[in-house]
Amino acid sequence: MNPKTFFAMLLRDAHVARRNFIPLLVQTLLQPMMFVFIFGRVMTTSGFMPQEYKSMLLPGIIAISMVISGAWAVAMPLISEFQFTKEIEDRLLAPLEIEWLAIEKVVAGMVQALVAGLVVIPTAWLVMGKGVALSGDHLVLFSALALLVSLLASAIGLTLGSSVGPQHIGLMFSLVFAPMIFFGCTYYPWSALNTFPILQKAVLVNPLVYASEGLRATLVPQFPHLSLTAVIFALLFFDVLLLVLGLRQFEAKSVT
Repeated sequence: MNPKTFFAMLLRDAHVARRNFIPLLVQTLLQPMMFVFIFGRVMTTSGFMPQEYKSMLLPGIIAISMVISGAWAVAMPLISEFQFTKEIEDRLLAPLEIEWLAIEKVVAGMVQALVAGLVVIPTAWLVMGKGVALSGDHLVLFSALALLVSLLASAIGLTLGSSVGPQHIGLMFSLVFAPMIFFGCTYYPWSALNTFPILQKAVLVNPLVYASEGLRATLVPQFPHLSLTAVIFALLFFDVLLLVLGLRQFEAKSVT
């Protein structure tokens, strides 16, 4: 590994992200804030949902924002660089091993995922108004989980960006991201699926479940949630699995 080249490329990606700050901010906040406003403000203020739902909802919104932002930040540039701009060919000429080029993309995506999560917390809190009760007793665990979730987001983006063609971007959202969000225990705890035992077990293959439940366990432990031990081991498993798959796909596509 050439650290100087690695950090130079990372700084370049940071510069590009900074120039596109407003579009990135809108992309990060638009969908989560719509859900927060409708479910966390309109439905609770009108009495259709209990006020406590605000607190239960926020960790799921953070998980969605981090995973979608991080995955999108890695996948979309990769699809463009492989298919349209061919910029990946210039990157391959850098004095850096192929796998480190992919890891640089992953690190850049992790930073964007972490920023997305940090931005969503105060913004959603303001949108939902009074009644959001977050715990500050597990900040170390929350920080560790945030890193694992950001790595998950980037690994998903690396795998998809190295596997999907531009003509399948819409299909990627319909078949990957939409089911991941709605069956990722983002708007409800995993225990809410007790009356659907088959579905409750099936959703455990969705890594977003562990992101949502882990953040819920650290921020609002008063609500039902999966065991933190199970969450951490599951996130580590999916991080390693998706990162290995993503690196293999990236290397295979780079040499073709």
